[in-house]
Formats: sequence, C-alpha cells, structure tokens
Amino acid sequence: MDTLDSLVIAARVGGDWAFARLWEELSGPVAGYLRARGIRDVDDATSEVFLAAFQGIGRFEGDGARFRSWLFTIAHHRGVDGIREQIKVGQQEAYLEVRDRRAVPSAEASSLDHLPSAEVDEALASLTPEQRDVVLLRFVADLSLDDVAIITGRTTSAVKQLQRRGVQHLRRHLIGVIAAAPITSGAAFPMTEL
Repeated sequence: MDTLDSLVIAARVGGDWAFARLWEELSGPVAGYLRARGIRDVDDATSEVFLAAFQGIGRFEGDGARFRSWLFTIAHHRGVDGIREQIKVGQQEAYLEVRDRRAVPSAEASSLDHLPSAEVDEALASLTPEQRDVVLLRFVADLSLDDVAIITGRTTSAVKQLQRRGVQHLRRHLIGVIAAAPITSGAAFPMTEL
C-alpha cells in the first residue's frame, strides 16, 4: 500500500497526525500551483485548501491518488476564486520569486531550473489561461489527464489538446529565449590541445 494511501485512510478515521503528514507531503505542490496561477497570498490560499480538505475528509472516498486529485480540485477552485477577488479589488499582483521566502520544489521548478524565474513567469504568462491551468495541473500537480479533465470541467480529449498546444507554445517560447540570449565569451566546453 502506498504511503499516501495509508495517510488518507488514517486521516479519514480522525488521525490528526496523518493529516499533518498529508500537509507536509502536498502543501508544496499546492502552493506552487496556486503561486503559478497568480494568487497573491499563497500561504493563506494553501491553508484554505487544506482546511477545506480537512473539513471534508470524512466524506471523501478513495485512495491516495484520488485524494491528490480532490485536493487539487479544491486548489483549482480556490485559485479561480482568488483571481476573481483580486480582479474585484484591483490588486492583482504577479508572483515574484524574490519575495517568496520558501523554497517549494516542484516538477516545473526542477525541469526549468536553469532558466531565471523571470523567463519562467514570462513563459507561463504567454499561455492562454486554459493552457496554463492544464500545464500546471499536469506537470506541477502531477495529475492524470482524466483528473485534469474533471477538475477543469473539460473532456480528456480537450485536455490533451490544451496540453499539446501549451507545451508546443512553451517550447517555441523557450527556444526564442535561448536564441535571444547573449553569447558569452567563455567556451561552454573548453577544448584541450592534443
């Protein structure tokens, strides 16, 4: 049995320790997802997602993978609500990594580690909101196509198309960033004389 499965079972029967471990395991990816969606107060939003999950865990049915999907469904809805609130107030603020005191490793961060955060933010901002949601849920939240389809209210085919188009767009965007980068004076692979 998977560790996440065991934690979900224990949390469902009232094991506060198990829910604390679920927080430790999943709060980083949830925060990363919310941050990439442009949520201003990521800490509060992440806490709200876990509070909603904690309050509803008794009604939840499923294994660890279903819990992860359910948790990101809550995060997705919280993200939509958060963006609406920010627009109403007129205080939408872009995420700046330099203001974030925490390091939250994610698949996205690991794969794009060599790029400065401004380029990553710019690349994500260049996607349509629908493509960005799908890319983040697939690669940051590590959810299946079917799970993303449920969360976003789309068909699996539509999610595949959005993912394909989003990844193609990111590839073209990042190739342009790399091509536009200044050439440094030092050789990447120094040659030795024979």
